[in-house]
Amino acid sequence: MPLPLTIAASVCALVSAAGNLQALTGALLLARFRRTERRADDALRLSERTWPAVTVMKPLHGNEPLLEDALESVFTQDYPDFQIVFGVQDAQDTALAVIERLRGRYPQVPVSVVVDPREYGPNRKVGNLMNMYGEACHDIIVISDSDIHASPRYLRHVVTGLEEQGAGLVTTLYAGRPAAGTLVQQLGACQINHNFLPGVMMSRFLGRQDCLGATMALRRQTLEEIGGLEALVDHVADDAELGQLIRTRGENIVIAPTLTHTTVGEHTLGELLAHELRWGRTVKNVAPVGYGLSSIQLPLFWAVTAVLFRPNAWWTWSLLLLTWLLRAIGSRIMDRATDCPLPAVIPLLVIRDWLSAAIMVGSARGSRVAWRGRTVHIARRKRNSVSCAPSLQAGATQRSVRS
Repeated sequence: MPLPLTIAASVCALVSAAGNLQALTGALLLARFRRTERRADDALRLSERTWPAVTVMKPLHGNEPLLEDALESVFTQDYPDFQIVFGVQDAQDTALAVIERLRGRYPQVPVSVVVDPREYGPNRKVGNLMNMYGEACHDIIVISDSDIHASPRYLRHVVTGLEEQGAGLVTTLYAGRPAAGTLVQQLGACQINHNFLPGVMMSRFLGRQDCLGATMALRRQTLEEIGGLEALVDHVADDAELGQLIRTRGENIVIAPTLTHTTVGEHTLGELLAHELRWGRTVKNVAPVGYGLSSIQLPLFWAVTAVLFRPNAWWTWSLLLLTWLLRAIGSRIMDRATDCPLPAVIPLLVIRDWLSAAIMVGSARGSRVAWRGRTVHIARRKRNSVSCAPSLQAGATQRSVRS
């Protein structure tokens, strides 16, 4: 066998081994995180402290799968004083009917609903938040995605994190939750739970601080000092930009000890891959080096590639079988840690890794992402932020890009 092919197979094997190590370590770190969450829950349950008032801001865009279930998890918070502000940009938005049902079910929860079509820049989610901001009554602002399912003590965990010394922003980990349990939705949740989450845990363990846009909680004064929501409206990756602004102030981004779940609601494989391509292009433009290095999260892809380079070598096939076993073990640990079993994807882990690799290749080129009903072009700007400009080409999506 030619030496170059042996060298190439060996390199792929080393990357695969590193990916296995990262995946297992990340899974164990998440399991430890969940144990910490349970201890923190016990402490909060016994706490008799006074809690500050909180405003939860929920920008909406259509009746997404499991929307009512996700929004109800906010109405049922075990927190003494909180207000919910919902915002839509169309009086005919189908999410309004969901809000009205929940308001009737929980009349004791203060709720404001803003219907305002005004836009201020390409990021329609941030524009929606700008319209809603005037209704926020309290000094602690929690911006939470519409499809986030939260535990009953979510707000207590978030506020506790914001009170830590040096904290400027609090975010939360999130796991994927298939809306109907279909194979496509399990594949989508697999990408989040088995690839993305272990990587986040490893990054955090190594000292990296990222804002995960599922939750962005900060004080009103902090938000206004960084330029308000207006500072984010030109950025597709508003969470990354907000995190950068907070870190520039010398403040920390704290991960609250609570795991949220995000709905994976795509119906077809095409919809899922299109969403992941939008996400990939956004992340690639925010942190191109980090995005490229995240290919280590695909150990089965690298193991199969090693076999393709050296198909007649026993050690490449042994590597593939061992990697598949370790990937399955790590996936089962993640399933238990996230309370989200994904049994259908275990036999398809190789396919999932190759789909993710294809997404990374597709993300390497192109700057168009569908963004709340339109297509925008994203381009790198200073401080690793991402700006966006509307495209003349029509776009169609109701799900925002999460970076």
